[in-house]
Amino acid sequence: MPIIFNHMVEYRTRPLDRVFFALADPTRRAVLARIATGDLTVTAIAAPFGISLAAVSKHIRVLEEAGLLKRTRQGREHRLSFVPQLLKTAAAWVDQFEPFWTEHLDHTKQAAESKARERKP
Repeated sequence: MPIIFNHMVEYRTRPLDRVFFALADPTRRAVLARIATGDLTVTAIAAPFGISLAAVSKHIRVLEEAGLLKRTRQGREHRLSFVPQLLKTAAAWVDQFEPFWTEHLDHTKQAAESKARERKP
């Protein structure tokens, strides 16, 4: 039974793992930000980066495999568009920790204010 459970956990987290892996690289985040403003060709995406078209294509492939980009083909031209659904899922996962950070920061603020009051003559 534990083997099935472990497999189920792995299956459910795999898309989220791919999203976080894709977002871990600053070039991929920059590519995603460019495409989020509107559909672009691979060549247009690569233009501002100081790396080869092949390197940009590898970054694009990672973003596609993560489900963050969708490629359409019009003749010889490949256009990419932003797919926000999995990014929303990742944001929701991160947001579940917001109460922890709020509480932690409130305690930190209270401790700092208490120390400041102790120091005042």
